[in-house]
Amino acid sequence: MAVMAVSGQRGFSLVEVSVVMAIILLMAIIGVPVISNFVVESKVPKVGEQLARFVLQAKVNALSGSPTPYRGMNTSTLASSVMGSSIFTVSGREDAPRVMHGLGANGEISVAEQAGGSAFSITLTRVSHAACPSIASVMQRMADTIVMGAEGRATSVVKDGTVQYNAQLAKARCARGDVNTVVFTMS
Repeated sequence: MAVMAVSGQRGFSLVEVSVVMAIILLMAIIGVPVISNFVVESKVPKVGEQLARFVLQAKVNALSGSPTPYRGMNTSTLASSVMGSSIFTVSGREDAPRVMHGLGANGEISVAEQAGGSAFSITLTRVSHAACPSIASVMQRMADTIVMGAEGRATSVVKDGTVQYNAQLAKARCARGDVNTVVFTMS
């Protein structure tokens, strides 16, 4: 039995391995924010659907014929409606709940009655730029008024009785990062 010697085989040098690792690390640094934005943006339809369901439920349960059908509407109302949802996280006390939306780091939703109970608002804070214009587009059919703003910027009305909703205007009002606030008002 003859054993053949294999000559000319050599492994990778430390320099070659280091260069490949540096390229992989660079791709990961560039890719992680893109993937993160995609994950946040993919949550928008489900968040919008759940909020639309809440709005419809509020309108159906409103006191018909009353000038103040939404008196007492608050975040507790939303929290009890979405408790157990896989979309929102509800924490805190029953009388002071926190509802987290997942469209940005530590993003919260609050609900408040407006105009003495004749309307109510849903406010989303700390919304990512990846979700900001999309959630406005999803909710624009339900809302009478949409106001958008970001930390360090003035708020802008992107829909009301005189301003027709425009997706490009909404997108222009969104700042980079988890710094956007979107307020939807329904009557």
